[in-house]
Amino acid sequence: MPSFILLVALLIGLAAPARAGDDVTGAQRIIRAQVDAFGRDDAAAAYSYAAPEIQRIFPKADSFLGMVQRSYAPVYRHKSFEFGEARVSGGQIAQHVHILDATGQPWEALYTLEHEPDASLKIVGRGPLKAGRDV
Repeated sequence: MPSFILLVALLIGLAAPARAGDDVTGAQRIIRAQVDAFGRDDAAAAYSYAAPEIQRIFPKADSFLGMVQRSYAPVYRHKSFEFGEARVSGGQIAQHVHILDATGQPWEALYTLEHEPDASLKIVGRGPLKAGRDV
């Protein structure tokens, strides 16, 4: 019996990192899909990846896209967009992204995503962009 309990504990311990890896992969897929939609100026597609809280603030896809264009220009148009460190905690995924804007200036963004009741993964927020040489 003790060996069975140890086996179950081991399997649970191994499953947690695997699920965290799946969450990070899923988060990166969602972020990339939204960024690709920005690149096509596809407001409806980009908006579909935003969490319900974001959609309540911006009730129309065009107003959401306009906010991104004004407030997150390096996300909207960039030369490069690479994923950095990610963390999974408390049902949320925090994903750092390293960006070179259209002029070559480096930026860092922090995306936060969470699972919705329908099991989809949505972008809850994008932290303030930080500019800098060492980003």
